Amino acid sequence: MIESIISLSYLVAVVLFIVGMKMMSHPDSARQGNGIALLGMIVAIVASMLTPGLNNIVLILVAMGLGTVGGLYFSNTVQMTAMPELVSFFNGMGGAAAALIGLVEYEYLPAGEIGQGVVLMVSLILGSVSFTGSMIAMGKLQGKIGDIRINKIFAFFVFGLAVGLAAYILYDGTPNSPLIYAVLVISLVYGLLFVYPIGGADMPVVISLLNALTGVTAATTGLLYDNMVMFMGGVLVGSAGLILTLLMAKAMNRSVANILFTSFGSASGKVAAGSGEEQVAKEITQYDASILLNYAQRVVVVPGYGLAVAQAQHAVHDLEKVLEEKGVEVLYGIHPVAGRMPGHMNVLLAESDVPYDKLIDMDDINEKFPNTDVVMVIGANDVVNPAANDDPSSPIYGMPILEVNKATNVIVIKRSMGSGYAGIENPLFFDAKTRMLFGDAKKVLNGLVAEVKNM
Repeated sequence: MIESIISLSYLVAVVLFIVGMKMMSHPDSARQGNGIALLGMIVAIVASMLTPGLNNIVLILVAMGLGTVGGLYFSNTVQMTAMPELVSFFNGMGGAAAALIGLVEYEYLPAGEIGQGVVLMVSLILGSVSFTGSMIAMGKLQGKIGDIRINKIFAFFVFGLAVGLAAYILYDGTPNSPLIYAVLVISLVYGLLFVYPIGGADMPVVISLLNALTGVTAATTGLLYDNMVMFMGGVLVGSAGLILTLLMAKAMNRSVANILFTSFGSASGKVAAGSGEEQVAKEITQYDASILLNYAQRVVVVPGYGLAVAQAQHAVHDLEKVLEEKGVEVLYGIHPVAGRMPGHMNVLLAESDVPYDKLIDMDDINEKFPNTDVVMVIGANDVVNPAANDDPSSPIYGMPILEVNKATNVIVIKRSMGSGYAGIENPLFFDAKTRMLFGDAKKVLNGLVAEVKNM
């Protein structure tokens, strides 16, 4: 009877996971979808606690309590700017849990059980790679870890060594072989070598891929324990992460292999005119910018990570409302890889109650730029860099961009003339149509709101 209840509960939990993920695909239903998925997890946890012969109940409850307190603390205190780092951290913790399960369960692996042993080793290796890889990704997002060149052949050798050693352990069949710890250490090292050389501009894709790896480890752990809800949950996370990885790579016009095994270089030097003279960016005052916005028919806002850093999402929404009261159409152009994680800009703007139908995808908004009076670029850089279209020598050549240079006027709000995350210069800043408005995005936008209101 108990086993039937557990199986039925797991089925209900999986259905709730699927429904919740489907609803999270649209901002209007995302909050409700998240709640439904949470309910599915609660059902799965309660059902797991009913498992006959379950030991260490007190220890399990203590661990759940600590995890709950930690989760509530982080969710209530984390800033939107730090959300990508938090995602990487949580993803790494999932990988670490799978690796530790693989390590502990090896002690109880029956002799000659190759199938279960393979599943165990997959959990151990991929979980370890996901853990250290996610920690390095988090450090890169925080700007504390730079790109380090790693010999690809050496990295492949390290990964092959971990796989080969795991295969030898299973073939040898020696119980409690100390070589299992060598597999753990080598896999952890490969996680470092895997992410270290990848450029910061590629972090959104890498985070998505690491998330997929963690999903795979959850699925293999489910197989290990014959727990179908864990298996199905891992399959959902792994497949969703892989699909998102492929979609984002496509949005950058690059293959996943190219992203993983090459990185954006750092460009040096100045953008020069054809005569060899250094070009100079033209500035605009806050007052003149407000005039352009006030008398425009259509304004397109292009948000980037600088908007998140300045926590200016509410200020830009205020400007949007003021302009619409003046009869100006305001839209938002969203690049698939803007920010530091998939969907970062969508989440940021949804937090400030920007209507979802105003968030226009890259392909659709590019058709509107030739008929746009003003494009306001806020903290974005690489995703509006025309070198992706015009300069075959550029590291981002061929990457689809928001073609803001086709608009009548471009206003770029930045703190300085610094390059973007890809580390390359942006010719847009020196375009005849472009005017630079330097300053903190939140303060600048609040100033524009006040100026436009007074006109």
